[in-house]
Amino acid sequence: MALTPLTIHELADAVLGCVCAELQVTAAQIAGQPGCPCRACVVPGTVAWDSCEDPCTGEDGGQLTVSVARLYPSSLAVFPAEDRGVQGVKGCTLPQITAAELVVTLLRCAPVPTEDGCPPTCDELTAAARILHIDSVSVLNALLCCFPQTSDRRRGQVFVIGTQKPVGPEGGCVGLEQRLTVALPGCGCPDEESP
Repeated sequence: MALTPLTIHELADAVLGCVCAELQVTAAQIAGQPGCPCRACVVPGTVAWDSCEDPCTGEDGGQLTVSVARLYPSSLAVFPAEDRGVQGVKGCTLPQITAAELVVTLLRCAPVPTEDGCPPTCDELTAAARILHIDSVSVLNALLCCFPQTSDRRRGQVFVIGTQKPVGPEGGCVGLEQRLTVALPGCGCPDEESP
């Protein structure tokens, strides 16, 4: 059978759960490091920077999101590259694997200028950079250690960790964007004869 209708959403939810859990572990180990934001969700399309301030407590909690950037055909021979081989003309011909590129975005509050227009202090900038750098390692650890175990396949998930880059500061937010490409196993087509 083809991919189940929930395959992609369950994948994004698993990534979200792993990252959130790792942020909580890190916060318990490092004084002053915020944990998983109250606002943590799988989102459709491009991520909106809705909130850097935690809407639950009004504190600097941030926003954690996972979204799907794209889906494309691939094969074991070229993964994570796109397989541009011609698919069948008649009937259902699925690629060997379907690649799903996910985007993990973690935002925190950024230091902003004072009401008088003075820039943030070096101490404020250093504190924000420290949080970002710890978040960066936490996200990588979640993908390396937790995520592979979210599959019931014998060897776990097949994936490639892509680029991680800082984003912002913009609109009082600063954070990171992490790319992850996961191979979803291809399989036979649904029976075209069945209702």
